[in-house]
Amino acid sequence: MLQANGLRKSFGDLEVLRSIDLTVRKGEVVVLIGPSGSGKTTVLRSLNGLETPDGGRLELLGGPALDFTGKVSKSERFALRNRSAMVFQQHNLFPHRTVLQNVIEGPVQVQKVPKAQAVAEAEALLERVGLLEKRDVYPFQLSGGQQQRVGIVRALALKPSLLLFDEPTSALDPELVGDVLTVIKELADEGWTMVVVTHELSFARAAADEVLFMDGGVIVERSDPRQMFTNPRHERTRQFLDRILNPLHEDD
Repeated sequence: MLQANGLRKSFGDLEVLRSIDLTVRKGEVVVLIGPSGSGKTTVLRSLNGLETPDGGRLELLGGPALDFTGKVSKSERFALRNRSAMVFQQHNLFPHRTVLQNVIEGPVQVQKVPKAQAVAEAEALLERVGLLEKRDVYPFQLSGGQQQRVGIVRALALKPSLLLFDEPTSALDPELVGDVLTVIKELADEGWTMVVVTHELSFARAAADEVLFMDGGVIVERSDPRQMFTNPRHERTRQFLDRILNPLHEDD
């Protein structure tokens, strides 16, 4: 489904990505973990065309291969973005539009889906996540967890080949995290192709086909969840997991 080779990205003198290689097969869930500032979000934004890498190559099934060593056109970036959809940390819903209007915006305005069809499909998706009765309310009238579920529905409404999640539970109260993760896990079980950035290691254990640990703009280690969480090979991975799983641990 997705093949990325040698992706590089710098912001000024700060090298954020250093030759990232990533393969995602159809129906696979790849989870990225790592400390803040390790480059995880920049990877996602590069896969979606929101960031343009300084080098490397990217190909998403059904579209042109993009070579970032040369100039990439706006239409090529749009073609990449049109085949994927991202769920953001902060929901990013339009505050002046109802839940239904938020969901149908992309299909109607970008993909030119007939409005009646877009509404019917949006209502089916909202019912699936338990929010059909909220179709005519505004985002400020929803809890954070409900807003994030609307964000997921908005992404699904675009019928993307690839779903991207950027720490989808990081802005939520702890008691709301489970509802959102349950929806994402159900999508994984249904065979959606996904790349997920998260600190929720229990989700990574349960849903991921492959876990990648990033630090300093590189992929330090990649393996299946069992290997990653029970016997990581790299010392930096072990340090990170120990700090996440044992936050009150004190060094000798």
